[in-house]
Amino acid sequence: MSNILYYAHDPMCSWCWGFRPAWEQLQASLPAEVQVQPILGGLAPDSDQPMPPDMQNHLQDTWRRIEQRIPGSRFNYAFWENCAPRRSTYPACRAVIAAGLQQSGQEPNMVLAIQRAYYQQARNPSDTTTLVELAEELGLDPQRFSTDLAAPTTQARLEREIAQCRLLGLTGFPSLVLDANGSRWPVPVNYTDPEPMLEHIRMLLALD
Repeated sequence: MSNILYYAHDPMCSWCWGFRPAWEQLQASLPAEVQVQPILGGLAPDSDQPMPPDMQNHLQDTWRRIEQRIPGSRFNYAFWENCAPRRSTYPACRAVIAAGLQQSGQEPNMVLAIQRAYYQQARNPSDTTTLVELAEELGLDPQRFSTDLAAPTTQARLEREIAQCRLLGLTGFPSLVLDANGSRWPVPVNYTDPEPMLEHIRMLLALD
C-alpha cells in the first residue's frame, strides 16, 4: 500500500499563501515512499454579492497577522482599492481543475498564478476574466479553458474534492493528513519550518 500525504488547500486561502515556502521545502524533503495529493477545499461558494466591509477588514487584518507571523510574507493591499472583492473562491478552485484538464501537471502552476495575482498583483481571481487571463499567461488555450471552467463536470470534480476534505476531517486550510498503509494521521502545520512536519511524518511512517 502507498503512503499519501493529503494537502487540503484553496488557491485564495491567505494562510496557504503564507505556508507556501515551508510547504515547498517540505515537499522537496519528503521520503521517496510518500506521494503528495493536493485536495481543493473550496473556502467560499460562488457569489456575485460584494464583500461586506467588515469581511474586507477582517481579511486585511488576517493578511497583517500572516506578515507578522511568517517572515517574508508580503501582501499587496492595493487589491482592496483596485478590485471589487467578493467572498467567492470556487471559481479559482475550478480554474485549477480546468488547467489540469487541458494540460497534465498545470494544476500547481495555476495555483501559484492565482496566488500571485491575488496577493501580489492586486487582481481578482474571483472574476472569470482574471482566471482566463492567467490561463493564457500559462500558455493554455483560453477558449478551451473557459469552456472547461464552466463545465458541470468541473464543478462536480470540485464537489468531490470538497467532500474528500470533509471525509478526511479537514475543515481548515492549509491542512495535512498522512495516509500510511491505511491509517490516517493529522500532521500539524508549521508555517515557518518544514523540519517538525518532516520529523512527524517520519515518526508516523515508522509506526507501520
